Amino acid sequence: MDELVSLCKRRGFVFQSNEIYGGMQGLYDYGPLGVELKNNLKSAWWSSMVYDRDDVEGLDASILSKPSVLKYSGHEDTFTDPLVDCKKCKGRWRADHIKDKACPGCGSADLTEPRPFNLMFKTSVGPVDDGKSFAYLRPETAQQIFVNFKNVLDSTSKSMPFGIAQIGKAFRNEVTPRNFIFRTREFEQMELEFFVERGTDEKWHDYWVKKRLDWWCEQGIPENRLKLFDVPKEDLSHYSKKTVDIMYAFPHGEEELEGIANRSDFDLGSHTKNQSDFEIHANVSENKESTAKLAVQNSNDKSWEVPYVIEPSAGLDRGFLAVLNEAYKTESLGGDKERLVLSLAPHLSPVKAAIIPLKKNNEGLVALAKKIKQSLQSLRLGRVVLENTGNIGKNYRRHDEIGTPVCITVDFDSLANETATIRDRDSMEQKTVSIDSLENMLTKTVSK
Repeated sequence: MDELVSLCKRRGFVFQSNEIYGGMQGLYDYGPLGVELKNNLKSAWWSSMVYDRDDVEGLDASILSKPSVLKYSGHEDTFTDPLVDCKKCKGRWRADHIKDKACPGCGSADLTEPRPFNLMFKTSVGPVDDGKSFAYLRPETAQQIFVNFKNVLDSTSKSMPFGIAQIGKAFRNEVTPRNFIFRTREFEQMELEFFVERGTDEKWHDYWVKKRLDWWCEQGIPENRLKLFDVPKEDLSHYSKKTVDIMYAFPHGEEELEGIANRSDFDLGSHTKNQSDFEIHANVSENKESTAKLAVQNSNDKSWEVPYVIEPSAGLDRGFLAVLNEAYKTESLGGDKERLVLSLAPHLSPVKAAIIPLKKNNEGLVALAKKIKQSLQSLRLGRVVLENTGNIGKNYRRHDEIGTPVCITVDFDSLANETATIRDRDSMEQKTVSIDSLENMLTKTVSK
């Protein structure tokens, strides 16, 4: 982990938030390369979930949540961690992290009894902070999908099964943020809520477990580095009928990368108004505040039914850490020489190609390099950069280290023959090609 943290700081992937003021635990900022990798991972997920399918629509909902939403979702009552305090060192710890009844900080056994600690952030709403007008920063993106269920259904005329996808920020007041960007107080989720008819939920749950496992493999994580974990019944979330976690061997240990939950009809039922006005076959709560009828008509007997929900939910920051960790390699170049290379899947690479004039500030070489850069950038495949430093070896090493798939060198033969030298990141092989073929070459490389 220390090597990844060092790389992220040195090359501009991730910085400690508020660092010049000593930093703030559990908060991180994504730098110039980090934001590119993060956006590329989001784009790959969105393309897979929305563009490649005809049964999923997108959503971008508000971060502030009305308290009643999280009241009826069960978060106000259940979204807590048990905490204990150490009377000796004054440290505060989650009760489930205490081993052998000893403080993890100082080893003292003089601990308080566990007490609940709410993980949700509150903020006042309106001009007067009277303690009554407040909202929560959403602890997950899912609830705003559920409360928008009818809006999406009515505006798109979708029929079951169908899904609503969203990527967005979520906030949890973690007691002990840890392991770099793995567990933080502010993070992004990539979530799909897929609505299905009751009785088909187990089939669809199996489908999405396989689908999501395959997707992570496409992002450069070998299947043998991923494991499926069937969450025991006693550890399930309050809404879950069944959950399967995709586990990955992070630098700090094997932990959850993504969870695929069968949420049954809990959520839509919880947000549906009191069913005294109509008959619905579902687990509908006594919700006297909602005005919505979050149900669909059964395709067989036309009775009203609250759909079941299958939820693949991935942490974007955890995904970022996983693909970075998997791509990080140190290779021997013979003797005591070695190189650091990020073998990222090309579609995720922050920089897709680097154009390097052989001689710094040479008017002819730089002009041609700029022309090639503009041509490749116009393909909209991602970021293409011009490196006008004149040091080919250092440029190659830098772009190996940040995961650039190809470097394109413009030399004096390029001016005479309209050719360029391309160097492959992983094999380090170089070959001379015509400048006219570069657009096709980059398109094929990034589309792998």
